[in-house]
Amino acid sequence: MDEPPMTLVGDQPKWYVMRDLKRANAKHPAYKILGEMNMKIFTPMVWKLSVKQGKRVREKVPFMADLLFVYDTRHTLDPLVELISTFQYRYMRGSHGAPMTVRNADMERFIKAVEATENPYFYTPGELTPDMIGRNVRIIGGALNNYEGRLQKIRGSRSRRLLVELPNLLTVSVEVSPEYIQLL
Repeated sequence: MDEPPMTLVGDQPKWYVMRDLKRANAKHPAYKILGEMNMKIFTPMVWKLSVKQGKRVREKVPFMADLLFVYDTRHTLDPLVELISTFQYRYMRGSHGAPMTVRNADMERFIKAVEATENPYFYTPGELTPDMIGRNVRIIGGALNNYEGRLQKIRGSRSRRLLVELPNLLTVSVEVSPEYIQLL
């Protein structure tokens, strides 16, 4: 009877949660370096006004300077972590050295939600309070068809925003058209 071939630990690609300890204004942060290497990465980006050479410039910058997600294998990432001293895995407390990962389906859903809106708002777990969270809904139609989540309560606003979460990491609030919202 043939036995299945041995596989190396970490040879399955996963979404790893990584840290980039370079300064926020570094010319070559890890997300740019890895992008130039054609690696599949995701960094939550926001628009920010800054002054460069005396002129105000609107540019996209990482929401959290030290946060990025990389879809690859430990076999590929471990040598990069050793080579680049400011590039590290994020670890869960009490995990005994196991790097943080995000399920592929959760990450793809999160990325799609972020890309579906022009102005996503990001929240860390401590920033999202119970009084900000509204009713459970499902989106019927549009770019986020079949997404389920909670509406964000925004006083005095006509726009409706859906909260999409990467559990214990990050939540994004994306604008949805009211006609696509179905209350659950």
